[in-house]
Amino acid sequence: MSNNLLDKLDKILKDLKSFVVAYSGGVDSSFLLYRAHSLEKLNVIGVTIRTPYISAVEIDEAVEFTKIHSINHRIIDFPFPEVIRNNPVNRCYLCKKILFTELITFAEENGFTYVIDGTNADDTSDFRPGLKALQELKVRSPLLEAGFTKKDIREISFKHGLPFWDKPAMACLLTRIPYNTEVNTGILGMVEKAEYFMLEKGYPGTRVRVHGDLARIECLPEYFDRIVHTPEKEFIIDNLKKIGFRYVSLDLEGYRSGSSNPEIKNI
Repeated sequence: MSNNLLDKLDKILKDLKSFVVAYSGGVDSSFLLYRAHSLEKLNVIGVTIRTPYISAVEIDEAVEFTKIHSINHRIIDFPFPEVIRNNPVNRCYLCKKILFTELITFAEENGFTYVIDGTNADDTSDFRPGLKALQELKVRSPLLEAGFTKKDIREISFKHGLPFWDKPAMACLLTRIPYNTEVNTGILGMVEKAEYFMLEKGYPGTRVRVHGDLARIECLPEYFDRIVHTPEKEFIIDNLKKIGFRYVSLDLEGYRSGSSNPEIKNI
């Protein structure tokens, strides 16, 4: 099955010939960029757009990975788009429209024919208004076109010895803040510091979602015992309060992708 998927993907990439890979540093775009780079006679570059709401850890890992594998890579710094300053429900659509227009401009100015991204088959099952923006801009999604699921990407990455195969998903920091809430760099910095602290403490994939001055920790259920056990609990609380939160809570439902989406799924 994996060989069949790879054959489909390779054919799509070879047909495209010349393209920019929208490279976030996550599992999907890392796999896509690596696979494209491994094929001969393709004109490929990975481009990462650095914004205030993308984790610096993700950017650093993207830079390190491309350097290790000698992959052509460029970073574009982009300011916070004011149109999403209040974190509207359609922020993902607006953000994708703006950032991918920037990538298309980059491609046109640098002689690349297409812009492609790491959307996979699983991404069509959640509330993802950003997909509409990609369709409108005619951005290609080879992993989706070839039928890759997230599980497929992780399994094939593991078989090929790629270090990111089990990397937790790292959505943009705006997803930690409720819709229709004004966003500033201060709160984004607090979220980033809190999540990096949790990662360093051994809780990968943990989200720290913000509700005013309260930090709501979403983690895998298997971490619950460790987190609530003293002195671990007190250490976590103390450090998140030092970061700037007044209250710290643990979400007993645990981490789930798109946990803020059910309230707006019918919009």
